[in-house]
Amino acid sequence: MNKAITDGITFTPPPFSGGLNVWSSGDGTPGSDTYDNAANAAFVPSDPDFGGSLEILKTASTTKVRYTGQTSIIPGCYLQVRARVKVISGALPNVRIAGYAARSNGSNISGVVQVGPTTTLTTFGDVVEVTAIVGTGVRNGVDMSWGPDAVYGHFGLDLTGPNGGVVRIDDIAIEDITGAFLSDMVGLVDVRDFGALGDGSTDDHAAFEAADAAADGRDILIPEGVFFLGDSVTMDSRCRFLGTVTMSDSHYLTLQQNFNLPDYIDAFGSGELAFRKAFQSMLKGPDHVELDMAGLKIDLREPIDLHAAVPDVDSFSNRRVISNGQLSVVPGPNWDTETFTSQATYNPNDPRTLTNVQNVANIPVGSLVEGNGVGREVYVRSKNVGQETIELSLPLHDASGTQNYTFRRFKYMLDFTGFNRISRFSIDNIEFLCRGDCNALILPPTGIGFHLRDCWVNAPRERGITSHGTGCQGMMIDRCQFVSNESSLLVAQRTTIGCNLNANDVKIRNNRCRFFRHFAVIGGTSSIISGNHFFQGDSGPVGPRTAILVMANTNSRATIEGNYICDGSIEWTNERDPAPEFNSEFSFSAMSITGNTFLSQSTSPSFNFILVKPFGTDHFINGLMVTGNTFRLIDGNIDRVEGIDTTFAELNFERFKNIHFTANAYNGVNTLVESPLVWRHDENSPQSTWVVTPSPHLPFNAWVRTVESVMPEGEIQDNSGNPYWGMPYAQPRQGPNNDRVNVRWEKPVQGTVVVRMRIDNPIP
Repeated sequence: MNKAITDGITFTPPPFSGGLNVWSSGDGTPGSDTYDNAANAAFVPSDPDFGGSLEILKTASTTKVRYTGQTSIIPGCYLQVRARVKVISGALPNVRIAGYAARSNGSNISGVVQVGPTTTLTTFGDVVEVTAIVGTGVRNGVDMSWGPDAVYGHFGLDLTGPNGGVVRIDDIAIEDITGAFLSDMVGLVDVRDFGALGDGSTDDHAAFEAADAAADGRDILIPEGVFFLGDSVTMDSRCRFLGTVTMSDSHYLTLQQNFNLPDYIDAFGSGELAFRKAFQSMLKGPDHVELDMAGLKIDLREPIDLHAAVPDVDSFSNRRVISNGQLSVVPGPNWDTETFTSQATYNPNDPRTLTNVQNVANIPVGSLVEGNGVGREVYVRSKNVGQETIELSLPLHDASGTQNYTFRRFKYMLDFTGFNRISRFSIDNIEFLCRGDCNALILPPTGIGFHLRDCWVNAPRERGITSHGTGCQGMMIDRCQFVSNESSLLVAQRTTIGCNLNANDVKIRNNRCRFFRHFAVIGGTSSIISGNHFFQGDSGPVGPRTAILVMANTNSRATIEGNYICDGSIEWTNERDPAPEFNSEFSFSAMSITGNTFLSQSTSPSFNFILVKPFGTDHFINGLMVTGNTFRLIDGNIDRVEGIDTTFAELNFERFKNIHFTANAYNGVNTLVESPLVWRHDENSPQSTWVVTPSPHLPFNAWVRTVESVMPEGEIQDNSGNPYWGMPYAQPRQGPNNDRVNVRWEKPVQGTVVVRMRIDNPIP
């Protein structure tokens, strides 16, 4: 770099032969005295060492020589001022390069060094060269560092020491020697050239901004040191960090050209801090959609409170992505679950509120709520300390009155609970390496379209993904791996849950999930669960199995299609209903279970792949499709694939509607079920009433409510063996359990009929 060459700037003043009227005996500022016709100065045209030179008789304690012209000071440009002198006679003085540091308005910049090193002249006639380097930056070898306010200077030299000496001065030269400071880093702009000190305490943010403004396509160099930035800084140029920066939590650094985690680690030194600051910048600025971790692993010693990184942002709805890396836990007490017990009161008429909560201030938002009548995966969504209330994520099914509740606050690598709302956020190709010491992700309280794709949730301590509100609305979980930390335990001993999702329109697709107590507890409606592989067994002897999917909304509107469901069930409940008895509402309705492969081994015969569990009386099924599935036991048999858990209540078979349980394949299942059920009945002696008993082959051991057809198969004969051409009629809901059909004839006949019957009523 040489501005004289690249930009045609002339730094060297004119020779003394051009006239002494441009050489000042003061600071060189306008109006200062010059050496033109001065009594103690003259131009010597032919000195044997210098050619033309200025001869001065030193008469003052400091005799100055300054060029009155303005020599430009350019950030990043370093000038060497050079002069040769010799003493002719008289006292031997001292000599030094000197200058006047000027702002744009001509005022002097006080407080900066404006003289170079002093040299003592010791011998008459010897030529001595003195030099000094000047520039804006604090750099090794720079004698006069003037800072970013310097615009120009008046340069020359000073004679100090004893008076009476006669000194001759050769023409003064000023040269651009910036290249001496750049060495192999040509094309870089150094923040020190704009006044940055890197001492860890001086505010260098203005120097960073000035360097960025002057870069003009070049990279910015942040050299060794700790550079304190007292305000938020956006760097439009690419930055290279040899040193680090430090700034308050509220200020942010945006690296426009190299917005990625490795560069933020270079900038801040710590991986955890770098992640927080990069996330902060991504939400504060409009220009970066994705934080690329570039394949790096970040070791976390404590949860990352993402709202604390951007405390002035409560809601955010623009698309943002964190991608391509690993978050790994460093074990320690920061990950310990906090547990609180408190008395509180619940009123089903205010179904999402606990009142009169003792010590409510101590109970963290995001805590799991446990107590009598509390369904699975109910969390503290918010709290009001002044009113002593807690807002629940979901209602409770049987908790009316006052009781003690337990609140457990799990710790998560990424914690979004501090936000009010986050929408359109994606986490892509990230491994959450929990190692059994922590949990992966807790969602914001509200939001739409959170997306987890191509991620690993590896060995969470209690939960993989937690929703403590409705931040899971429209959530998508695609092509992820969920691996439990409890694979060595028997199913009944496991406690971890892969995820819970409370809101509607969830998509869970093409994931692989292993060895949880439950993979998902889903409380919303209109979910699509497809293409997943769920494994939930153990290596123990014949034993119980748990639900892989808990569908905790009666009007489910869920599609469960094309999954591999191994050693676990689909459990359908209404455990989040504050009044769980049926009361003019949608009961268990609108679920499609289609084209799945159900597989199990070493399983108790009482196990059911599909289980309905009502928590209140008079509920029924209205809209269930179980079609095209394969049910298989690898070893042993189970009694039937479907069932009702009657711990709390039975289902009302009289109100079953729109149920299709057809075209399924069964292996290792004792009782095959179907509805509509096609049943062949043989009557070997003439009877006027044929009692058809299809039970237990009706799904859920329900009633025969509809007979669609009665079709003779072959000849119907009367008592005499003659063909009978009369038509029978059918009477469903017969027998003590309403699970038989009476086929009534005009007279006693015998033969075979095929009866097609249903456990529901036809649509009117």
